[in-house]
Amino acid sequence: MAYVYKQVKYKFLELLPVLLLFFISLSGNSIMDLKFFSVNVHYILVYFWVLRKPRYLGYGFIFLSGIISDVVFGLPFGVNALSLLIIAAVAAYVRVVTVRITLINDWISFIPALLFANFIYFFSLYFSSYSIDYLYLFTNSIFTFIFYPILWVIFSFILRLTES
Repeated sequence: MAYVYKQVKYKFLELLPVLLLFFISLSGNSIMDLKFFSVNVHYILVYFWVLRKPRYLGYGFIFLSGIISDVVFGLPFGVNALSLLIIAAVAAYVRVVTVRITLINDWISFIPALLFANFIYFFSLYFSSYSIDYLYLFTNSIFTFIFYPILWVIFSFILRLTES
């Protein structure tokens, strides 16, 4: 009985990234707006899990989550999905070339992922004649980068629970 409980617990912890991804998409909380700044939790979640355990978070789930976010936020169809897939592509590349797993390596390699994803996001919205708040996009990127280590620690703890 204890073995079955342990297996159920590990399967739930393996499904936790997908559940978090869809919870964030469906609730419209991919961007955590605090009083003076905002953090894009969606980007951090996708980057971390594709970088560390890509089998827990598939590209189909990431795409579907982006489409759901587009519908929830009322954005043109595919903007968030494309941005999230760019984040996942950069994370997959970094996973291949990374020799050692450290917070600093992941944090520094998160910069190009943010730059590419925000460029695609801006480019997609610009050509669909959607109004863009440049300052909001810039501050969101900066604070997403700053908050990455905090969520890295939380996700690493969850990852350690699944491997023990």
